[in-house]
Amino acid sequence: MKKEFTLSNGVVIPEVGFGSYLSTVNAGKDNIKMALDAGYRYIDTARFYNNEEEVGEAWTEYGLSRDDIFLCSKVWPTFLGYEKTKESFEESCRCLKTDHLDMYLIHWPKRNQKDEKWAEKMADGWRALEELYEEGRIGAIGVSNFLPHHLMELMKTAKIKPMLDQLELHVGYMQEYTLKYLEDEGILPQAWSPLGRGRVLNDPRVEALASKYGKTNAQILLRFLIDRGIPVIPKASSLERMKENLDVDGFNLTAEEISYLSSIPETGWSGEHPDKVDF
Repeated sequence: MKKEFTLSNGVVIPEVGFGSYLSTVNAGKDNIKMALDAGYRYIDTARFYNNEEEVGEAWTEYGLSRDDIFLCSKVWPTFLGYEKTKESFEESCRCLKTDHLDMYLIHWPKRNQKDEKWAEKMADGWRALEELYEEGRIGAIGVSNFLPHHLMELMKTAKIKPMLDQLELHVGYMQEYTLKYLEDEGILPQAWSPLGRGRVLNDPRVEALASKYGKTNAQILLRFLIDRGIPVIPKASSLERMKENLDVDGFNLTAEEISYLSSIPETGWSGEHPDKVDF
């Protein structure tokens, strides 16, 4: 039985969603339809991905009802601010062919380190998300790439605590301090780049566990995160890999194996840090 995760407001999300970043570059909406063929019903996108139109066309042409698909998108930091965030949300809804989103996130806390007004823009953007949430236009609101000090700043003015924080999390880059903070605050972490963008996929330590369980390396990496209480949004470009990433149930890693993988020295980090980015 597939595991589901419950956010602080009671919204339930699947253990595995489809990460759509760069997924439509070559195959367009057909890649999204392939993900639907594989069984995905949670699609993660963002204004920055420039593929919301394709996602919207894919799920509607596929014949799904709106209740059958979980759509998550994100507002880019250049659109933060009360009015601009609401405009970005409406544009996302238009492209995705819906009047509401199941989840909506602030993509990054700031666009660069020179923006002295980032906290003000973030707070105004969050106020817009809160209003849309209270109006029933968004099922759950959260953030992406927020570290504890960004969340501390946000919660100085927030009326509603973020329900989810989407972070780069994978074997070799587990951000343990941030995970502990999120646990204490009741905010669910979610892993983007759960396979380390391939950088840890062929690690011999992962390979050994894959051999033991008769699974692929990718399935071990995803199972590790799910066993640690972290839902995942892996990317894939082939139907076989898409199905493989969904097929991560029926086994669990031992406590010792989880400890071992959690303690691997830093490896596979993307280099993208919210206090260093420059958009």
